[in-house]
Amino acid sequence: MLKIEGLHAYYGKSHVLHGVAFDVRPGEIVALLGRNGSGRSTTAKAIMGQVDWQGSVQWKGASLAGRKAYEIAHLGIGYVPENRDIFPRLTVHQNLLLGQKGSGAGSRWSFDDMYTMFPRLKERQHTEAGVLSGGEQQMLTLCRTLMGDPDLIIIDEPTEGLAPKIVELVGQYLERLKDRGLSVLLIEQKLTIAMEISDRVLLMGHGSVVFEGTPDALRADAAVRKEWLEV
Repeated sequence: MLKIEGLHAYYGKSHVLHGVAFDVRPGEIVALLGRNGSGRSTTAKAIMGQVDWQGSVQWKGASLAGRKAYEIAHLGIGYVPENRDIFPRLTVHQNLLLGQKGSGAGSRWSFDDMYTMFPRLKERQHTEAGVLSGGEQQMLTLCRTLMGDPDLIIIDEPTEGLAPKIVELVGQYLERLKDRGLSVLLIEQKLTIAMEISDRVLLMGHGSVVFEGTPDALRADAAVRKEWLEV
């Protein structure tokens, strides 16, 4: 589905990614782990065409080289950035409406789906998004991306700053996506949620993938965790 080979990315003259390679298969949750500055968010931005890159990024067999972010989104890749990029003066419902691809006809997801998964959003559907709590804004951002009916959703740090109960809710949400046949690339610092819901984990360090395997394999490799994850 998504296949990345020899990916190098740059911020100006700064060389950030060094030959990143991995894939995400249909209906799979892949966690991209690592410390701050390891290159995880830059990898997501490269996939979405938001930073300069070299190498190969293929989506369903077609190259994404030279495509704009909105073009990539229309091809079926949804992106939930770390900064919860909502429209604060629009209501919850209006934010979701803006996420729809075209008329929304034929989409796997409806407003009812969003409100069923997150009843709190239904309660606040006529409230301006800017006054929502951090957890509610995260729910809204995830749901707005889903309204575009992606086949793969890239989620950057969805649990950052959230209360433990909301973190658990986000984990359940991501598993529901998998049940609906979506693929998920989860960029996360919280090891617990990533290890619980992921099929595979990728560990990044200094702009490269330094480990790839199952959650159980990472749990068993204390040396890798100590060098690349633990503070």
